[in-house]
Amino acid sequence: MIPFLDLKAINARYKDEIKARIDGVLDSGWYLLGEQNRKFESNFAAYCGTRYCIGCANGLDALRLIIKAYGFGKGDEIIAPANTYIASILAITDNGCSPVLVEPDLDTYNINPDLIEAKITDKTKAILVVHLYGQAVKMDKIWALAKKYNLKIIEDSAQAHGAYYNDKRVGSLGDASGFSFYPGKNLGALGDGGAVTTNDEELAQKIRALANYGSHKKYENIYQGLNSRLDEIQAAVLDVKLKYLDSDNAKRKEIAQYYLQNIKNPLISLPQTYSENSHVWHLFVVRVKDRARFQNYLNDNGIQTIIHYPIPPHKQECYKELTHLSFKITEQIHSEIISIPISPVMSDNEIQKVVEVVNEFK
Repeated sequence: MIPFLDLKAINARYKDEIKARIDGVLDSGWYLLGEQNRKFESNFAAYCGTRYCIGCANGLDALRLIIKAYGFGKGDEIIAPANTYIASILAITDNGCSPVLVEPDLDTYNINPDLIEAKITDKTKAILVVHLYGQAVKMDKIWALAKKYNLKIIEDSAQAHGAYYNDKRVGSLGDASGFSFYPGKNLGALGDGGAVTTNDEELAQKIRALANYGSHKKYENIYQGLNSRLDEIQAAVLDVKLKYLDSDNAKRKEIAQYYLQNIKNPLISLPQTYSENSHVWHLFVVRVKDRARFQNYLNDNGIQTIIHYPIPPHKQECYKELTHLSFKITEQIHSEIISIPISPVMSDNEIQKVVEVVNEFK
């Protein structure tokens, strides 16, 4: 079976370096908010092209903290893509805000900038953009709208570590960005982890306090905060793997290009990109009308797949107040998409087999 993602093999490449850094954490006797966090935060901020990075417990918390730090709450609206993982919407509603959903572009799967302005009201506070599957959102029109209506831009960069829009990396395209370091991400920890990046010093200081019980100084709490911290071991692991992120992304791009050039099955709709560096291929997502049969066929032929994601947020039971809404493009995407294997440790034989099996589907 060709695994969808072989995390053991991915991390085995850095085993000695990771072990050495973990030993260093153990020997230090300091396990939270220490030197490993400071080192990783500095390096990741530089990588993204921002002044600040604040580590936190996970990607959802990163987004929750941004919205909380801005003080958005009940009665406020945040525009977001209808086609996204539910964490994007959970971060909005967890702060008491209302998500205002916008259809994606069928070609890129990202929010359609042309449909945003019609959804802006006097209650709108921010536009949350999601760089879904690893491709950066086209930002020019969104920047213009944010300036015109005095809105914040929040990036959900959980799947797009290292992707560019023009000459800027995700994480530096808005006012603040949330990242996830879930193990399966292009930059993945050995457990949960997340971070916020921003160029706003005041916001960064507030988020750092909010993530630590609302405190800058022990036992003195200036905000009603959370407990959301990136532990020293995960920070150390991420700092090791950050050095290899660009080369891993380059390998993903090579595989994606091979798929795009060699998958010729007319029953399969391939993903599209708009520039060479816009996509880091966290996922290679295709569309097929008879998805269940296609998935069973791939499984029977030794290829593991995953569906990202079978149910859109507005059709989830936890958002019953949204189930009356209709987003035809989003619903089409969620009924047809399926992710095939792509990772920096795939062998040439595995890549070729995926193409051959996909092309033989009838």
